[in-house]
Amino acid sequence: MSSSKRLFSLNPSWHHYLALSTGAFAILAGILHYIISGRADPLHCNSLLTRGTWLDENHRNWQPEGCMLYAYQSKDTTPCLASRRVVFIGDSVTRSLYFHFMHIVDPKLPITPPDDDHKHSNYSFTSESLTTLDFFWDPYLNTSGTLSLVHGHLPSLGVDDRPAMLVLGSGLWYLRYATTGGLPAWEANMESLLESVSVAQRKPADEVVILPVEDIISSKLSPERAETMHSSDVDAMNSDLHHRINPPSPAIYSIFSSSPAALPVSLPLVFNKMLDDASTQDGLHFSDNIVKSHANILLNLRCNNVWPKTSPFDKTCCRAYPSPSFLQLAIIAAVVAYGPITWYLAYTRNPTKGISFADEYSPAVIFGLSIGLIFIADRTGFWLKEQKQFNPWTFAFLVLCSLAAGLTTVKRADKDMGFLNRDQTDEWKGWMQIAILIYHYLGASKISGIYNPIRVLVAAYLFMTGYGHTTFYIKKADFGFLRVAQVLVRLNLLTIVLVYTMDVNYLSYYFSPLVSMWYLIVYGTMAIGSQYNDRMPFLLSKIAISMGMFTWFMTETWMLDAVFAFLERIFSIHWSAREWSFRVILDLWIVYFGMLLAIAVIKIQAYRLTDHHLWPMAVKAAVGTSIFILLWFFAFELMQESKFTYNAWHRYISFLPIAAFITLRNANSSLRSCSSRAFAFIGRCSLETFIIQYHLWLAGDTKGVLVLLPGTRWRPINFVISTIIFIYISDRVSHATGELTMWICGNKETSLPTSTRNVTRHTVSSGSSAESVPLATDVHPSKDGDSRSIKSDSPLRPTRRWVDRLADGTSPQRSTGFKLWYKGSGWRPGVKGKLVVWIGVMWLVNSLWTAADST
Repeated sequence: MSSSKRLFSLNPSWHHYLALSTGAFAILAGILHYIISGRADPLHCNSLLTRGTWLDENHRNWQPEGCMLYAYQSKDTTPCLASRRVVFIGDSVTRSLYFHFMHIVDPKLPITPPDDDHKHSNYSFTSESLTTLDFFWDPYLNTSGTLSLVHGHLPSLGVDDRPAMLVLGSGLWYLRYATTGGLPAWEANMESLLESVSVAQRKPADEVVILPVEDIISSKLSPERAETMHSSDVDAMNSDLHHRINPPSPAIYSIFSSSPAALPVSLPLVFNKMLDDASTQDGLHFSDNIVKSHANILLNLRCNNVWPKTSPFDKTCCRAYPSPSFLQLAIIAAVVAYGPITWYLAYTRNPTKGISFADEYSPAVIFGLSIGLIFIADRTGFWLKEQKQFNPWTFAFLVLCSLAAGLTTVKRADKDMGFLNRDQTDEWKGWMQIAILIYHYLGASKISGIYNPIRVLVAAYLFMTGYGHTTFYIKKADFGFLRVAQVLVRLNLLTIVLVYTMDVNYLSYYFSPLVSMWYLIVYGTMAIGSQYNDRMPFLLSKIAISMGMFTWFMTETWMLDAVFAFLERIFSIHWSAREWSFRVILDLWIVYFGMLLAIAVIKIQAYRLTDHHLWPMAVKAAVGTSIFILLWFFAFELMQESKFTYNAWHRYISFLPIAAFITLRNANSSLRSCSSRAFAFIGRCSLETFIIQYHLWLAGDTKGVLVLLPGTRWRPINFVISTIIFIYISDRVSHATGELTMWICGNKETSLPTSTRNVTRHTVSSGSSAESVPLATDVHPSKDGDSRSIKSDSPLRPTRRWVDRLADGTSPQRSTGFKLWYKGSGWRPGVKGKLVVWIGVMWLVNSLWTAADST
């Protein structure tokens, strides 16, 4: 029996093997993709023009294979088309494309011919950005004006005189009217036009596009058209165009050989793949959504690579990634190489102790290599990126699968774990983070009924910030600099490193700066006059004053503008006051609600109100009220006209569903004593999952999804592969960041103070004096007198790691990551010295970065 059990037992390190083998498979897939197709089409222009699929049934989200198609709006066309000329020449299909293209450039311009009686006419319009948009009716592409443009005979040699784009479309009229010479005449004319373009010393336009002959739906053609227009002829014409523009390679093993040079002409054969039989009435002209997507592909083809190479990188079709600047490259190299170099130095100085001796330096190795992998994933073309697509069935399936995983891993403790205990808050953060991840992956932000509850989940994270830190400061009364440094470094280390290595704005990772700001507000509120925090009128007055002052500060926009202008002038920090104001005002008071609830819970425990004979009745009333509140909230948010309408209500009502959930989750000892291990696992690394998702699960700075296995049809498999790698790296980075925080901030040789004026007044004595400090709160007694630790705020720290060792004082004071560099010198900088140095380094880097961008 025992041997049988051992036979089927899992290796304790199975998750490491699974994640590492999955990562190796993803890297191998990336290498093979580059060898087979990536080398020949590094910018994915060919994919944009030849391959793709619809992600939705309404023909609004076309997905080129392996790249992200950007949905252009009027303002987006200015960088490449302002004061330029765009020319369309051709038949009615080309004319329809012209009007949709023009309507994107300037929505005020018409989307159809203004006069049906003069459809076969030329048109010319000028957009607000002074883009000249011309259409010439020439279904045979043989007029003198067409030939003049194709031969590059322009009025002058000025750059702006040459069209930014020349689009030529023909073919159907040759089939419709046999008297024109039919297919042979079309072939001869196209051969002449292409020859003119190829031999011209100067291209007739920045981008020359030959439209494919549009596929026809024979069953819907009129009898006159069906008599002369045949699908087989259309296929032959498009095949002829393809081989003329892209000559086939004569080599048998073309993967490793270069193909003959293609003509400087783009042929979007994908246009025909986008057609749908149900989207046409006459068999020739298709729905507005399809034609608009055709126009959008032309804009991506022409404009993507002209856009400034800055984040977000949400245009990956026909666009090259920028090469990192020298300063950015130096930072990446330093971050990636620091850990391995430190590990190697430790090993070489103590070779007799073996490799395991240097394992204490593995956090820096893991952190650095993870940063390198994140950069490769989202700042190079090694792996592909594609667009998001919301599907309600997929959303429901992923939510139900996550719920099943959470419920099947529920564990029950032998004792009452207490109100909002650590396991419970880890679980809470975990399932909320999973919901937010699914929401982001599927791009559900446009769905108001999903967006609104997700906003409450973000508010719940901020609630935990106020609740956890207030509980800590009332019970511990430790307002020392060390804790402040530990919390801020832990919250921001990964974020700040990514800001420089990925060249993004700090506020784009809005959660870290948001929680950091609220922590400082809670700290300042509790620290001022802290010796009187045991006096309830004084404490409540402080919170009320803080709330009022901060509300006034945020509503007076000029003050925030002044602060951000000061940061830009002195520290070269470029932040958007408008974006930050939106993030803060949306959850303006939820942190204060967390602070007030923390005080209420402490008072309930101090006065032992749970022992009162009316307490069970009060709990039942609270449970009933909470159920009603949740039902009301979901009905209310679903009835809102849009998410913008709900946003106006959010700050006033978000505390209601949060308070209702807390009440129901802690209604009795059975609920308090059980928690989900799966959700708690995600909760312990939820800060990392929130940040790393930007680049290593999602892509394009959250605008798309990362594709490790080429092919849109493999999306479900991609989801599984990328999720395994993403969760594993998030967990490893969470551990590593905690250790690095200890390296930077150091450790104490004794446990932090637990006996203060505040603690003796507000807490019940317990048998434990050592408590988790920097990111945890305190200990709450359960009914039987046991103590259970409380988790502090949002996605922060795994259980029993650096913070627990810090509080217990079981580790000697050390700074493992830096002691090799100090060697035997007597100089050992403290935490304040280290932080001053790092702030100075960031100021210098910001200044150099700004100077480099301005040159």
